[in-house]
Amino acid sequence: MEREFIKPTEAQLKARRRRSVAIALALVAFVIIVYVGSLAKLGPALFERAM
Repeated sequence: MEREFIKPTEAQLKARRRRSVAIALALVAFVIIVYVGSLAKLGPALFERAM
């Protein structure tokens, strides 16, 4: 039994790449927002606590 696969066109590959980059940038932005929000919520006392 031989399988046939559809080969994506060059435009589809470029669109997939752009979509992947956009998702990666959105994920990085989300992580930065959560990190900055956490620092803002904890405030300057975060760095004055004993470890």
